[in-house]
Amino acid sequence: MRRLIAPVVCSLLLFPLAACGADDGGDAPSAGSPGVEADGDGDLAGAGVDTPAPPCPFTADKITELVGQSMVDQGSCSFGDGKGVALLTITTASRIAGEATYDYQRQQATSTYREVKDAGKGDKGYLATKDIGAEAVVISNAGSYTVTLSSFERLGAAPDGYERTLRGLLDALPL
Repeated sequence: MRRLIAPVVCSLLLFPLAACGADDGGDAPSAGSPGVEADGDGDLAGAGVDTPAPPCPFTADKITELVGQSMVDQGSCSFGDGKGVALLTITTASRIAGEATYDYQRQQATSTYREVKDAGKGDKGYLATKDIGAEAVVISNAGSYTVTLSSFERLGAAPDGYERTLRGLLDALPL
């Protein structure tokens, strides 16, 4: 009897799709579609249209140039100093995914970092620093970027080392 339940349930779920015509992945809603409006930039508002997460924006050579210290690619947009100490990680996500977690990330940053301020980049973003690390989150039409730096001795030695370096990284992002 149990062997019959799964096929019956699956057919009941799939039958309405077949009867009504399953979505064939046709055109995305456009500004002329009912209930969809374009905002001032021509982007679709309320359409649920999102872009995929952007690829890693940097190479190890570019990260080395931006942080002023030799860095090696550790995969998955993660870069280390080769000694297991300093680490820079960039996590990318779609704009909608970034928007969904932004408030939580910023709230967590206020309890983890000494200082949290607006990044002044993208549509929304913050920059958070402390003596041994930093984090920045930026959301734009290109997607969402979370940049985390930790244990850079040279950056921690200067009062604004982490913030200055993070700002340089944010300036280089393809926003």
